[in-house]
Amino acid sequence: MIAKLKGLIDTLGDDHCIIDVGGVGYLVFCSGRTLGRLQTGTAAALHVETHVREDHIHLYGFLEAGERDWFNLLTTVQGVGAKVALAILSVAGPEQLLQTIAAQDKTLLTRASGVGPKLAVRILTELKDKAGKMSLGGFAPSAGANIAAAPLSVAGGVMEDAISALVNLGYKRLEAFEAVGVVARELGDDADSSTLIRHALKRLGKDLMR
Repeated sequence: MIAKLKGLIDTLGDDHCIIDVGGVGYLVFCSGRTLGRLQTGTAAALHVETHVREDHIHLYGFLEAGERDWFNLLTTVQGVGAKVALAILSVAGPEQLLQTIAAQDKTLLTRASGVGPKLAVRILTELKDKAGKMSLGGFAPSAGANIAAAPLSVAGGVMEDAISALVNLGYKRLEAFEAVGVVARELGDDADSSTLIRHALKRLGKDLMR
């Protein structure tokens, strides 16, 4: 079982790279995000997930351990194979996926090749609880990210009412989720939906002016 490869990037393809490790070239399938950070002739270390089947052995490589963890999580969903999981990771990194699943917003997922609305809903539904239990230590959130500020479950209650109201006003669900999550933490548990909406609108207005 191969868990990590360290060597020189020999070749870059549309969905794979060949990494030269001591004169042996390993073909490793990667997401677009990982491939975009690799350069031929330079050294790289890839976290590897090995899939052994009767007719093949495939290697899937990731620069970040968090991306590998999400690859494994995504492939637990029925209908999401390795190819689709890599397609999803090509359009969204670990941080974005956590936010997307927490917000139950299928828009980003449907941008991935092979993911239609029905599969996107299945991914959101099946991974909602699992994603909430994942350790954030698997990847480094970008500066100012709202993951820690936003709760991982917004089903029901005043937060959901506030988010739905913002969506009805024309905001995307993910940006509404983020804004409401931040102001909910700032205002505390006593804030009602109208208060959350008012403060979230102020925050969204400031963000639009940046």
